[in-house]
Amino acid sequence: MKKVLFVCTGNICRSPMAEGFFREMTRARGDFEPLSAGLSAIDGQSPSTNSVTAMDELGIDIRAQRSTQLTPELVSEMDYIFGLAHGHVDNLVRYFPQAREKIFLLREFVDTLPRNEREISDPFGRDLGVYQACRDEIKQGVESIIPFLEQQSMTDESNTQMTFALGADHGGFELKENLKAHLEGQGIAVQDYGPASDDSCDYPDFAQAVARSVASGQHSLGLLICKTGIGMSIAANKIAGVRAALVTDAETAAITRKHNHANVLCLSATQTGTETAKGIIDAFVKDDFEGGRHERRVDKLEGSGRVEVVDPDVDEVLRLEKPRQQENIELIASENFTSPAVMEVQGSVLTNKYAEGYPGKRWYGGCEHVDVAEELAIARAKEVFGCDYANVQPHSGSGANMGVYFAVLKPGDKLLTMDLSHGGHLTHGNAANFSGKFYEIVHYGVGKEDERIDYDQLASMAVEHKPRMITVGASAYSRVIDFERMGEIARDCGAMLLADIAHIAGLVAAGCHPNPVPHADFVTTTTHKTLRGPRGGLIMAKEQYAKQLQSNVFPGIQGGPLMHVIAAKALCFKEALTPEFKEYQQQVIMNAKALAEGMEHNGFRLVSGGTDNHLLLV
Repeated sequence: MKKVLFVCTGNICRSPMAEGFFREMTRARGDFEPLSAGLSAIDGQSPSTNSVTAMDELGIDIRAQRSTQLTPELVSEMDYIFGLAHGHVDNLVRYFPQAREKIFLLREFVDTLPRNEREISDPFGRDLGVYQACRDEIKQGVESIIPFLEQQSMTDESNTQMTFALGADHGGFELKENLKAHLEGQGIAVQDYGPASDDSCDYPDFAQAVARSVASGQHSLGLLICKTGIGMSIAANKIAGVRAALVTDAETAAITRKHNHANVLCLSATQTGTETAKGIIDAFVKDDFEGGRHERRVDKLEGSGRVEVVDPDVDEVLRLEKPRQQENIELIASENFTSPAVMEVQGSVLTNKYAEGYPGKRWYGGCEHVDVAEELAIARAKEVFGCDYANVQPHSGSGANMGVYFAVLKPGDKLLTMDLSHGGHLTHGNAANFSGKFYEIVHYGVGKEDERIDYDQLASMAVEHKPRMITVGASAYSRVIDFERMGEIARDCGAMLLADIAHIAGLVAAGCHPNPVPHADFVTTTTHKTLRGPRGGLIMAKEQYAKQLQSNVFPGIQGGPLMHVIAAKALCFKEALTPEFKEYQQQVIMNAKALAEGMEHNGFRLVSGGTDNHLLLV
């Protein structure tokens, strides 16, 4: 007899109705035992009055049911567990990861409903009409799971033996073929994920395919073989729900099944002969998990918070996005690929920390560790760019520019900036942006003939218009910017100079492009793009502006800084100080020039005739 459990929150409204429906619909069968429980239930409570009334209308009496708190023992006893809402399913998987393969959403099998409409909302405290609607949704869900359960029962009867997923690399190919024949000879169904020959191949591809099939429940167990077995076990254990064990003898195979609940067996082709391997796999198949004290320990191994477990829909987005990024050539000049270390820091515990203020002067306690991260980021930014002052808190390049504007300008002040249509940026005074609404904007651009910044014309405009600030920097300009000349132009007309190097910051950091820091009053940048860090902003300035900038970033335009991003900035600045980073930036320029030459050779006209940096304009 299969035990079926329905789970809601308090076990007095939804799950009692589900249990009542299921009991009524399967009464004549005798092969199912329905129960219900609550994640936050108080034992012994009666079903709510409206639940009883709603079910009475259909001739189903649930008065005798009593609420039950969900326990690990109850979960362990069940064959199928159905949550009434997504939150129930998420919590069930989080608290009982070992049971994930038998946990479902009640209306998961109602294919006529979009995924986001399949949960059943809590009617508690609402009127009878809400309970009646809830009842009907539950009835729909229960009706939909019965065919599923029947199909599962038929599958169980026709597949009394376990199924194996097999995989290897070129070093393990021969042993895999021998063991496949051995398993099939015992009547065990096998799916071979490859390879089909001993040609050189990459073991992670086969390890992940086998591991995913086991984790999803498609196969009972997995077998992976490479020369040492080590790489296969490492790769397989990256998949949530997989417990891969590298085994060298039959006794260990039995123990890892009984005590560790291992579900993927890894073998060394060089250290394990065929006959020994057959004995190992026979022991692995024969024994099963003992549970008991071992279950508690195994539970601690499970990655219950992994995306693939908690939200398969989002996990699918990530799974599809990764090959999109890795298998295509990136031609968006403002995008780049961070190092794995940067991504690791961004997904770390620092995400949880609120830290309004600055190091040593926070509005929250518990900031002693994130203070260190921010101080590292500041010190490294200064070292990378040679600046007097650095603020690493801006969430973006636009926020960095806003921080500078608000610190030293007043509404109505005049800015001389590069026109967006000539390669500038929205925050350089475009009419649609805050910068174009708060300040009087005069635009300069590129020359009609050579499509480069005309510094002589710019100098004349500066003298004529006498701006409070001049901005230099671009989102679409492929030539070297003469920051020294820009500094002279600004000083000659009494203006401050803001250099926005968001696109070229990595080139500047590596010495592949002139540095504006000695010539500009302010330098802003993003930390992604060529700098290859997290998505964020950075302000650099002369020390005389430090106090104004500090107060205008916080509390002026931002609240709490993103400490996980700031720590990732610190790491990215450290990477920017390495010889490898300089080589990378040099290669970026060479690649851009090679692409430009190829496009010109094929008849494309490039703006300004080529490129000196990471981008080119067609």
